[in-house]
Order: sequence, then C-alpha cells, then structure tokens
Amino acid sequence: MKVIILAGGFGTRLSEYTESIPKPLVKIGNKPIIVHIMEIFDEYGFNDFIIATGYKSELIKEYFLNINYLYDDFEIDLKNNNINFLSENNKKNWKIKIVDTGLSTMTGGRLLRLKDFINEPFLLTYGDGLSNVNIIELIKFHESQNKIATVTAVHPIARFGEITILNNQVTNFIEKPQMNNGWINGGFFVFNPKIFEYLSNDNSILEKDALELLSSQSQLSAFKHEGFWQCMDTKRDKDYLESFIMKDIKLPWLKND
Repeated sequence: MKVIILAGGFGTRLSEYTESIPKPLVKIGNKPIIVHIMEIFDEYGFNDFIIATGYKSELIKEYFLNINYLYDDFEIDLKNNNINFLSENNKKNWKIKIVDTGLSTMTGGRLLRLKDFINEPFLLTYGDGLSNVNIIELIKFHESQNKIATVTAVHPIARFGEITILNNQVTNFIEKPQMNNGWINGGFFVFNPKIFEYLSNDNSILEKDALELLSSQSQLSAFKHEGFWQCMDTKRDKDYLESFIMKDIKLPWLKND
C-alpha cells in the first residue's frame, strides 16, 4: 500500500524556519519531521512513499538525494521524479517518488495530481504531524467500514493551560491538556481510489470539497485514536516535539525506538 505525504504548503505559521526551507524539512532532533513521519509507516511495513511537494520543492528532492544516513545506493529517474534506493544493505528499504504538485496547489489538487500513480487503496498524511497511531489497525478499521475514506480522529490540545478552581483556590493545574470532549482531523487517512471522483482541479481542498461531501454521503468513517498525536504548526510545537529527543527518552510517536 502506497503512502502519500502532502508536503507542499508554505508553512507560514513556522516562518522562523520556513523562509529558507519547506516545513517538512524542519528538523526534530537531527532529522527532518518528514523522515520521522516516514519512520512511523516503516514500523508497520509501509515503505513505498509518494511525496507531493510544492513550496521549495527542489530542497526536498535535494535532501533525499544527499543524505547518507538512510541509504547506501540509489538510482535517480529525473523524468518521473523517482528516487529508488536499491541496495539490500540500505539502512532503510524505502522507495520514494517525489512529485512537484505546484506552488499554490491546494491539498485536494495535490492529491489529484498523483492520480496516475494510484490504482488501489492508499494511505495519506500531512508532512507536519506525528502520532503513534497503529497503522495496521487503522487499515483494518477502514476495510471493515466499507467507506471511501477513513480519517484518524484525535483529541485537540488546548491552546492554554487548564485550571480547576474551588473557593478561589486552584485545585488542579494542567499545562495544555488534551481535550477529551471533542475530536479533530489528525491526518493519517486511508482512501479508496474513488476519492479522486471528489476532486476536480488544483483548487480542490481535500478537507472542504471532498471530506465534507463524503461525510454528507455517509462515506467518511473516523478511526478514534486516544494515543499520542502532535502537529508542528508553531515553534512551540517544534520545541515540544524536540523535548523528547533532548530528554533522550522513547519517542512517543513510535511503537519501537
């Protein structure tokens, strides 16, 4: 099953870094967040990646061509935007296709541009979110629902700390707690190829034009994930994710470390 990673946005809310590099290349520790994302899928045996690029696309391609801690041998197919890593001794047995899907293309439009590469159900996620969602269980759930699309639903993180007050005294203080009374789109989708019928052009927004319509047609199911999930929208998010590496502890977005 192929894994599509949407990695073409401008990342304006993380402008401290994205003025010079695309958000998926912003590092968590010594590796870009996109590599951490790919390692999540790799843990479950999914290593056939299509990266949909846009903003500073050339830097993403350059990164994967020049790193040496993941691969020992590869071939480049410039015509088809393929980077195929061949050696049996590779540290990561990954196949990567990098496709420039346009500078200002919207999320649905980026996916639509990949239509010719897809002929079976596939996984998709954003290039800025980490989670320990069980990919195998996610796929099993999707198959059991018999829907066109499945989204991983996660609890949002509150913007501010939560306090409990009794008689003017704080009885409980939680810094940015996870909110248990609601669900949001956490990425980590499974799609049937019929999803392409809901996308029309570069301006198609996956979330608004496709998912909202699928929901109204009872063709969108939600896989509820209660475990770790964190997006990287701001520097504070980046620092939070990096804190796990600085503490030299097991990374919460991986099942193994």
